[in-house]
Amino acid sequence: MKKFSLGLAVAAAAICMPVASGVQPALAQTADGGDVAAFYSARGGSPLWFAPRSGAAAQQLLQILSTAQADNLNPKHYNVRALSRAIQDAQSGNPMAVRRADAMLSAAFVAYARDQRHDPHNGVIYVDPELKPTPPSATTLLNQAAQAPSLSEYVSQMGWMNPIYANLRQAIAAHIYRSEAERRLLAANLERARALPAGTGRYVIVNPPAARLYMYENGRVVDSMRVVAGRPDPIAQTPMMNAFIRYVALNPYWNSPPDITARRLAPKVVAGGRKYLNEKGYELVDQFGENAHVLNPMSIDWHAVVAGRVQANLRQKPGPANSMGKMKFMFPNSQGIWLHDTPEKEKIEDAARLQSNGCVRLEDAARFARWLFNGRPPRAQGARPEQKVNLPQPVPIYITYLTAVPSGTSIVYFDDFYGRDRAASRRLASVF
Repeated sequence: MKKFSLGLAVAAAAICMPVASGVQPALAQTADGGDVAAFYSARGGSPLWFAPRSGAAAQQLLQILSTAQADNLNPKHYNVRALSRAIQDAQSGNPMAVRRADAMLSAAFVAYARDQRHDPHNGVIYVDPELKPTPPSATTLLNQAAQAPSLSEYVSQMGWMNPIYANLRQAIAAHIYRSEAERRLLAANLERARALPAGTGRYVIVNPPAARLYMYENGRVVDSMRVVAGRPDPIAQTPMMNAFIRYVALNPYWNSPPDITARRLAPKVVAGGRKYLNEKGYELVDQFGENAHVLNPMSIDWHAVVAGRVQANLRQKPGPANSMGKMKFMFPNSQGIWLHDTPEKEKIEDAARLQSNGCVRLEDAARFARWLFNGRPPRAQGARPEQKVNLPQPVPIYITYLTAVPSGTSIVYFDDFYGRDRAASRRLASVF
């Protein structure tokens, strides 16, 4: 893990742009222009960017638009030169010039923010389609800006994007990197951050390179904990995924993955027979899930399981040794990924915490349950396995892959355990 200092002067700096020979048509008359006009009509024509309490918001937005290449966008698409001239004209106080500049800024803001909010197409699995980033409407964007306690702060912090995105983008725009390779690394992480949520609300971010889970409320981290994520092996890596945590399963079974059964468990069954299975609480079943039926464990050839000729479905009953611990947190997906408790607390202490088969083990599952259930976590009713308890309201979870993470005024770098940066950098090298 490395740290690199981040200068925070980009968004607040005013710029002096060259003046175009002719004034471009107001952007309010182009895409989304009807919604922009409706926004001003609803507020009686009152300005947004030149309102008394807007501070330096207009110049801040102009500065951001002029460095849109940091977002892999073209500043020319936002008529920056014409915007600069319109802002200068509005400084005269002429009401018509103010209205025109204000509408142009709103239209440019809408176009830019909508361009930022898109699927990065970098392998994120959208289990729940509504968690896929999509361009917000002009009405939504302008109303959120108008309702911000401070428009200037909203713009400087890019309140319409996730704060991780905003800070990575700031580092790129300010050229806070030491080499072209490092710039591409920041850009690769910026693209991943596009899939993270904006605004307020409760959500969870899991970042395997940092081996950490973060609980967010109102755009801020309120708690975090260590995790164990998937091994670097291609078949064990924890995928990037957006989903809703919908329920917790108490007293869970552990369904052993076929490769683990063949490599680690079957040889022990060959050596210890039924006694080993009974001591560890393993059952042979015909299938995993609610419709599973328990079979005679000696009804199959365990030597063939070791050799890979036969697949055995082994599940471990709830208990102190169960690999799922006392609970697992479910966001049902076809990849079989979830968060869970663990009896192997020593693995949480390891510096390199990439040791699972893809699922994510939690440092403190009980604490996480308290947060999810607003301080009133469920308790198991007896020893019955797989007791399902729905959350009061589903909570979004974003499993990402960030090897460059803003931390205060620094960027913290993590190792590229899964090799995803190398592939992303090659792709970005062909773009820039």
